[in-house]
Amino acid sequence: MLDKTMVNNFSHLKADSTPWVSGGLRDFFLYRDLGVLAATGGRVIAHLVKANAAPETGTGWHQHQADFQIVIMLKGWAKFMYEDKEHLVAAGDCVHQRPGITHYLFDYSPDMEYLEIVSPGDFGTIEVEGPCDVPAPTPWPAG
Repeated sequence: MLDKTMVNNFSHLKADSTPWVSGGLRDFFLYRDLGVLAATGGRVIAHLVKANAAPETGTGWHQHQADFQIVIMLKGWAKFMYEDKEHLVAAGDCVHQRPGITHYLFDYSPDMEYLEIVSPGDFGTIEVEGPCDVPAPTPWPAG
């Protein structure tokens, strides 16, 4: 049952009402807030993420301290290692990252853009040892 004392406001953000900004979890991505964090009093964050620079080292092996996380690829593609398996996540794909899964985003297309929804909104990220080697990223075309 929903606790009615919690913040749970209606929110409708227009596509051009929030800017793409740097300074998020990864400096090689840009982020656009979708207003869900404020509307839910911090219980859930929803943001768009897009490529801002070519992949060089990727995210490194890590885990998120979250109860729920999904990634819906909107444009382009990204390659992840989830534990010891490589996954190509392409436009239209949805990934549910179970809590605590060890993963590494190591490659993505220049047009990559995805929707990420995570709870709680202030989820943590911890660096961990990886279970295997990670393939090299695909160089972006010059220009």
